[in-house]
Amino acid sequence: MEGPKEIFLADYKMPYYFFDMVDLKVALREDKTTVLSRIVVCPRVDGMQLPLVLDGHDLKLISIKVNGKEVEKECFQLTPQHLTLLSPPSSSFTLELETEIYPLKNTTLEGLYKSSSTFCTQCEAEGFRKITFYQDRPDVMAKFTTRIEADKELYPVLLSNGNLIDQGDLEDGRHYAVWEDPFKKPCYLFALVAGQLVSTDTIFTTQSGRQVSIHIWTPAQDACKTAHAMYSLKAAMKWDEEVFGLEYDLDLYNIVAVPDSRGAMENKSLNIFNSNLILASPETATDADYDLILRCIGHEYFHNWTGNRVTCRDWFQLSLKEGLTCFRDQEFSSDMGNCGVNRIANVTSLRKHQFPQDAGPMAHSVRPHSYIKIDNFYTATVYEKGAEIVRMYDTLLGKSGFRKGMDLYFQRHDGQGVTCEDFFAAMCDANGAKFSNFLLWYSQAGTPVLKVASSYDFEAHTYTLKFMQQIPPTSGQPVKEPMLIPVAVGLLGSNGKDIPLTSVYNKESMLTFGSKDRPVSTAVLHVEKEEEEFIFSNVPEKPVPSLLRNFSAPVHLVSDISDDELFFLLANDSDEFNRWDAAQTLARNLILSLVDHAQKNQALIVDTEFVSGLKSLLCDPNLDKEFIANAITLPEEGEIMDLMDVADPDAVHRVHYFVRKHLASELRTEFLRAVENNQSSDPYEPIHEDMARRALKNTSLAYLTSLEDPDMTELALNEYKSAANMTEQFAALAAIAQNPSDIRTEVLSDFYQKWKANDLVINKWLALQAYSDIPGNIKNVQLLMQHPSFDIHDANKVGALIGGFCSCLVNFHAKDGSGYEFIGDVVLQLDKLNPQLASSMVSALSRWKRFDMGRQALAKAQLERIIACNGLSENVYEIVSKSLANSSMGDSSI
Repeated sequence: MEGPKEIFLADYKMPYYFFDMVDLKVALREDKTTVLSRIVVCPRVDGMQLPLVLDGHDLKLISIKVNGKEVEKECFQLTPQHLTLLSPPSSSFTLELETEIYPLKNTTLEGLYKSSSTFCTQCEAEGFRKITFYQDRPDVMAKFTTRIEADKELYPVLLSNGNLIDQGDLEDGRHYAVWEDPFKKPCYLFALVAGQLVSTDTIFTTQSGRQVSIHIWTPAQDACKTAHAMYSLKAAMKWDEEVFGLEYDLDLYNIVAVPDSRGAMENKSLNIFNSNLILASPETATDADYDLILRCIGHEYFHNWTGNRVTCRDWFQLSLKEGLTCFRDQEFSSDMGNCGVNRIANVTSLRKHQFPQDAGPMAHSVRPHSYIKIDNFYTATVYEKGAEIVRMYDTLLGKSGFRKGMDLYFQRHDGQGVTCEDFFAAMCDANGAKFSNFLLWYSQAGTPVLKVASSYDFEAHTYTLKFMQQIPPTSGQPVKEPMLIPVAVGLLGSNGKDIPLTSVYNKESMLTFGSKDRPVSTAVLHVEKEEEEFIFSNVPEKPVPSLLRNFSAPVHLVSDISDDELFFLLANDSDEFNRWDAAQTLARNLILSLVDHAQKNQALIVDTEFVSGLKSLLCDPNLDKEFIANAITLPEEGEIMDLMDVADPDAVHRVHYFVRKHLASELRTEFLRAVENNQSSDPYEPIHEDMARRALKNTSLAYLTSLEDPDMTELALNEYKSAANMTEQFAALAAIAQNPSDIRTEVLSDFYQKWKANDLVINKWLALQAYSDIPGNIKNVQLLMQHPSFDIHDANKVGALIGGFCSCLVNFHAKDGSGYEFIGDVVLQLDKLNPQLASSMVSALSRWKRFDMGRQALAKAQLERIIACNGLSENVYEIVSKSLANSSMGDSSI
């Protein structure tokens, strides 16, 4: 079959027509919704007379007028995807359109749809075309006025962007509200909400003294769970003023929580969130939920400037707003908690989600060169790698230099749609910097491999680091050019302290750091070539290098550092991230070695020095407890498999389980002490000190229950029964659920009975069971799909159950192919309901070439079965076709 049309960045052209003002009248009814749009259209060049092409999807056109006159049928063309005005006026004119839409039939969570009893919208990326005909592209920006009309009893609250300028009652029990947004925006930022909601209200006073009225809208029963969201928003507003000098620009800020949403959306002054990103109480939400709410609230607020006031010119520039805002929310979360722990979390997520994407058939650059459906490119590459690119500016320029660049960026581009080059230019121009090869980070896919070799000259007291960078080939990019990689380096002496650094040489020049009187502990090297050498002078002894501090670039680091040096870094490094990474590297090396032994049926033996290293962390009272919990947690099985030439889920799982159980046995006393010493009867507080205590206790408990010792199971059961908050109760449940037993069954049943009325908690229950590595768990997942708690129409539940199963690699990649067949069935069912959700699920099959020939054949058969189906959505088609076509390129191990 002929595939859908591919869109290329190289084909971008400015619109022939701009829109100045948009006046919308939306009449909401149960059977249908009528949308009247009145648009002031301006030709880009006065006197130009070219067809005006408007996007539209699932719309019924009722009428079309130009300057108040009906347009004859022969003067426009209507297709399922477009409305084309063939000969519009050659100067500014008014276009009036009337359309009908049917939100109750819309299951895609895009456009205008019904979430429970609430009407709401999701217009990013291309959802506005499901509301009315429009130039649905981000470089068409207009001022919107929106009049909403609905039944007053059913929908007493009517919200849209901007300021409320009028409201009143109508006949037949209906009412209306008129909203005016004073800022020009692309249509993807349009929002509308109508429902039975109540608001939690407060006031925020800006740095200039203006008062902003804040409202968080929820169903009445959920209003008591908004305190943390409100705290997070006010903290974000204050942080943005203090760190970037950015003040909120309206007097009203609305947030709405809805059960069905694709996540969170930064619509100007009317943010719409999935309920799980707003609602939290100690009884129903975990520490991880509280952290996620803080970050997501911050993320959507920060978009007010990086995304709304300055938006992207086209969707290829998506990371310009998402990567930049992701960096900003990471920095905000770090300042609200522990910087080192937050950086560890960021990099863990990058390695888990983005690195595999960069190594597979779906690899794409941060600014893709083409797409079929832009929805498929809201990816870890765009968000997380995009954030790392922004962080590299921050590393290269320093905090003050980065702030200068941001200030110039807003000064130049406020109210515009811009490109990645515009951001790069602002950063360079504000600092007089020239970063050669840096823009390649936006256009080259794949994770660079940075190899490092070191040597010490005892006579000259110089230390040399030789770097070699290589970027693996990806689809469409077989050959890559070297890029600017900032490498933050420290050198540790035999006393475990940082050696003072003042200068380093390469072939071209000498770089100075600090001064002789004020040396630095960390130097940032600019690795710009395929091979480059740096020589540190005045190094009194052979050092141990601390490379890529704070993970200064998103690369795979391959160095000649020995295990003994890694243990030294683990014990002494002043850089908290590198101390954690030393533990992770040692664990990866150990597990990979044991996997090789397992495949050869050799004995499995855990190095005693590794056990001792983790023991020293557990017993160090000076370390942050959440840092300890992270450092003693083994790398995930997927990360290990990505380091293998041929991924072996069974061997990796067996070894991973063996090492975890061995550590639990050898460190039993220390883990028991950690559980006992971190008990608390104090009221729940979502503050770092308490979260860190709970993290260490819960990690230790999980280790202990892996022993399958009745005493340890009893310990976890007591924790479950006595827990005063969801963090500790769910952690105890997860610990018990590791091993099949009657107690596991009883506790899972008890948890369900206790929380079956709370969907957000039950989603955790579904995900926990789906993620279980108990052999043959697919049968339980299939049974859960028939459970009263599951609904295939509910995206949250699909994500919890089906997404959870895909994350359990040993069961998803079962040798008999049952996991692949199950996902194939689900994807074909979902594609008729929610193509975006279906495409995210089918992505689990995309890296089928990573496995043995048997698994390859079984996974490929499912992909071929899916693509052969008639009526397949563009979303799923794009993922499956690229998975099949690109499977021989860009799926590599390190």
